[in-house]
Amino acid sequence: MSEVARTRFAPSPTGYLHVGGARTALFAWLTAKQAGGQFLLRIEDTDRTRHVDEAEQHITDSLTWLGMTPDEKPLRQSQRLDIYKQWGQKLIEAGRAYADPTSETMLDQLRDQAKAAKKAFLYRENRPAQAPIWNGSQPLRFKSKPQAYKWRDEVMGELASSPEAIDDFILIKSDGYPTYNFAHIVDDYEQNISHVIRSQEFLPSVPKFLNLYEALKIKRPKLATLPYVMRPDGKKKLSKRDGARDILDYKREGFLPEALINFLATLGWNDGTEQEIFSVDELIKKFDLARVQRSGARFDEQRLIWMNGHYIRELPIDRLDQLAGAKSKKPTFAKSTVDRQKAVSSFWPPEAEEATDDYKKAVLGLVQERLKYLAELPQLTSFFFTEPKVEQILKLYQEPVDGQLQKNPPDYKTYLSAVIKELADSDFSAKDIQNRLNKLLDRLSTKPAILFPVIRIALTGSQVSPEIFGTLHVLGKEKTLARLQKALQAL
Repeated sequence: MSEVARTRFAPSPTGYLHVGGARTALFAWLTAKQAGGQFLLRIEDTDRTRHVDEAEQHITDSLTWLGMTPDEKPLRQSQRLDIYKQWGQKLIEAGRAYADPTSETMLDQLRDQAKAAKKAFLYRENRPAQAPIWNGSQPLRFKSKPQAYKWRDEVMGELASSPEAIDDFILIKSDGYPTYNFAHIVDDYEQNISHVIRSQEFLPSVPKFLNLYEALKIKRPKLATLPYVMRPDGKKKLSKRDGARDILDYKREGFLPEALINFLATLGWNDGTEQEIFSVDELIKKFDLARVQRSGARFDEQRLIWMNGHYIRELPIDRLDQLAGAKSKKPTFAKSTVDRQKAVSSFWPPEAEEATDDYKKAVLGLVQERLKYLAELPQLTSFFFTEPKVEQILKLYQEPVDGQLQKNPPDYKTYLSAVIKELADSDFSAKDIQNRLNKLLDRLSTKPAILFPVIRIALTGSQVSPEIFGTLHVLGKEKTLARLQKALQAL
């Protein structure tokens, strides 16, 4: 095998790519890029009963969005059946594989017998005395040679197993498709893979893989086992039921790929410091499989949200405006082709469609500091494009949620009248608005925690908004005075 670092991500196209799979792909990608090598994608589509046609495109789209484009054309196992048969024939000729005539009914009987005897079922203890010639209509089974093994895992360290961990297993099924246990070893060899990086679920199978490497007389690559991504409570492996979502859902909700890469990389890995925010270049430079923790990594979506907010705050306003107006597609796994092709509107509320680009950029400049993901835009900005309902304004005045308004209910009419009068002569720059409202605080003998919520509710129909002076400035003089007057009249 070549000494050039070559890694692969080898998913089965049975559904969408989620957090655990994306992290495995990322660690393989970082390992290759750090060494100046290649990262490959292999589609392990030999389980035809669980195959999902759209899944391969979804996996490719997910990797592309995250910036992990494979360096070579993807390899598909379903297009290599003749190659696996050739390798299977080599094992037959070496006396290390045989046609398996055992029916499922017979297998069940053998398992029941082992269970009744309180023994582990091992097929190698029940090999047929005379195996038929393999013609492809029967499964091809590996003839193991059990032994103890010691090996080094790049993450888990020194590992060992006893002979009992090794049994005869199926290489090629009766439908002509190979099993994972066989096909991935052939493919890794033929693709010159230097590091096999995969999830913890495969760890118990490593001894039989080692046995097969020896039977095939090929050198094994370096093995790296990644612990599970765990639920937030740390008690169980994260599953789709527990929030392991479609990676492209994060794209549709306005997460940035850089933030998700940063989050995934630090999910069970650190560089030995307190640093949490890493650029992609920093990750490539610093990543080391030896620093991946050996215990499960807890999935904390709130940390991802915080991290994404950080990346949004770092964006130039023109780039943020571009992302906010971007359109995406319906989920890959929508029920029909028509649904999949429908475009989802941009992240702006529908009412923003008529607004000018300059106005929307000004709005973004106000909410950027608070924005954690782009799907929050409608909630944070709708009042910039649509007048709040009078009923909502009156409710917040009469039944205030704000603690200061509850303790010190102001004379809303007096306050609103004074604000309207003060702002009528303003040039409506943020600085002039600030100066005038600060002077008004003294004249009304009140404080910002009382006056500013009164204004905010009248303008937005909400108890929260971006900073008040900038909000008034962006809304503009005409809209601001009209909304204040409308609230006053309603009272």
